[in-house]
Amino acid sequence: MNLPAAFDGRVLDLALERLLPTRSLPKEIIRLRKYTQIMASMKEVGLIEPLSIMPGDPKTGMHMILDGHVRLRIARDLGWERIACIVARDDEGFTYNRRVNRLATIQEHFMILRALERGVQEAHLARALDVNIGTIRHKRNLLDGICPEVVELLKEQQFSTKVAQLLRKMKPARQIECAELMCSLRNFSISYAQALLAATPQAQLVEAERPKKISGLSAEQMARMEQEMSQVQSRFRAIEATYNTDVLSLVVARGYVTKLMGNKAVASYLRRHHADLAEEFQTIVASTSLDEGMAVG
Repeated sequence: MNLPAAFDGRVLDLALERLLPTRSLPKEIIRLRKYTQIMASMKEVGLIEPLSIMPGDPKTGMHMILDGHVRLRIARDLGWERIACIVARDDEGFTYNRRVNRLATIQEHFMILRALERGVQEAHLARALDVNIGTIRHKRNLLDGICPEVVELLKEQQFSTKVAQLLRKMKPARQIECAELMCSLRNFSISYAQALLAATPQAQLVEAERPKKISGLSAEQMARMEQEMSQVQSRFRAIEATYNTDVLSLVVARGYVTKLMGNKAVASYLRRHHADLAEEFQTIVASTSLDEGMAVG
């Protein structure tokens, strides 16, 4: 089955006054480092990623912006009169912006690759982004040795290039396991990636014949971590397998308890003869979220 393209294949060069923002930017955005980096990049090497816009209004010729508000603001600050845009076939403003983070680590990697492919020198790009050449090279090589499934899992996240260096020491299946754990726990730190590497069985490493060496950990400690991590992953998968069913059961149970305590006769009887139970039930009824209800007791 052939799926329709989400965007028109053409890149349009449009006047800034024909573009209508769909949201306002906070005033403090101009003080953020990312803002100054993007401004420096646009000033030095031009626009790398076109704005995403809706088809033009037939009467006015105006286009609503789906993605690229920061780039539009910077273009105006730089005194540009026109900017490159691509036209979305559908109104994907919500899903597009929710699913793609232009400042995510992997997106930065692709941005740097595109700039280098266009002939921008590493030193020039480093100057534009206010980083050293070593950082540019690490970002350029970010996904070397990383399997596609992990790229998909981490495409919206921000993490250090050191995390990618640690992941590429693992075989693809183990990379995927670790990326899924990172996403589940929302932990993309270097220390957590190091712990996952230390807990990785030797057979799941790219260089399986070479013993692992993790600073500050002995071979005995790493062996214990492997065993404990294996047990944690097994418990995690078991919980994950029943999570949806458990949540549904809790929601239904809370609804039943709410209805029960809404009966004055039942509530009165419980308070007289089972005060502790009545108090617990009332706490469940009063909870405003599932997390609060689960914390009872």
